[in-house]
Amino acid sequence: MRDDVEITEVLAEVADIARPQASDGRVADYIPALASADPGRFGLALTEMDGTEHTIGDVDEPFPIQSISKVFSLVLAMQKVDRAEGVAEELWSRVGREPSGDPFNSLVQLEKERGIPRNPMINAGALVIDDILITHCEDAKRSTLDLLETLAGEPLEIDQEVYDSEQGALHRNLAMANLLKDFGNLHHAVDAVLDNYVHACAVSMTTRQLARAMRFLANGGVEPATGEPILSPELAKRVAAIMLTCGTYDAAGEFAFNVGLPCKSGVAGGIVGIVPRRLGLCVWSPPLDPSGNSLAGRVALHELAERLDLSIV
Repeated sequence: MRDDVEITEVLAEVADIARPQASDGRVADYIPALASADPGRFGLALTEMDGTEHTIGDVDEPFPIQSISKVFSLVLAMQKVDRAEGVAEELWSRVGREPSGDPFNSLVQLEKERGIPRNPMINAGALVIDDILITHCEDAKRSTLDLLETLAGEPLEIDQEVYDSEQGALHRNLAMANLLKDFGNLHHAVDAVLDNYVHACAVSMTTRQLARAMRFLANGGVEPATGEPILSPELAKRVAAIMLTCGTYDAAGEFAFNVGLPCKSGVAGGIVGIVPRRLGLCVWSPPLDPSGNSLAGRVALHELAERLDLSIV
């Protein structure tokens, strides 16, 4: 990385360019508790392997991670692949690894493809992953929170308002879960799977914490702060590949072309990413583009990658 002064200057330039773009986006309102988010919030954090942090903006303001949780749910499932025979076959026979090309909450593709979601980064795929976690974890909700606390290095909380609000706005996800159940691709009760899904989405984290929590994927699956192996290098590489090709919904190709880094977004406005062998990162700005990705966040990541020469190659 470049020296701290230069990186600080780059972050300031990137923020100046990205922040105004938020005015063209729209804060998510299909979950009532998200509709009150301040559209002027903006945070950007980079965390290097040695723990050095570079930040600008509202990096210590917590927000619900929403679909960013899908990365960590997949990591938990991949841990089971590492440790239990037969889980890999179960996982990848029930969830695909291809970009969807459709909105993250689409029902059409799911029915056409007979209940096999395209990938774990869309809602249908995440519901199947949660179903697998209920099978293989003693307490799937607690296991997800434990993993996030290990990676963030501090205790975390559930945003109860968001959790309750999302429980009342599950109509499409409920339809999706029932469709999966009808095709035989949910093995547990629909209500239990949806509760696990909503609980993970309602975990509250800051931009700084999320940048820190992503470093293990940039470090071959090893948590840099403790040396603890979270995933094998082979599985960490596969999670990163799915983020690159599927992590930003039907805009994944655009992100791969314009940002060039494995990323995952959430409808509260966060986007996490990694630069292999160098750092974890997170940007947060609540207003979204039509695909459900932070508009200012997308601009910030493009500018950051260009100015700091960040890439997977």
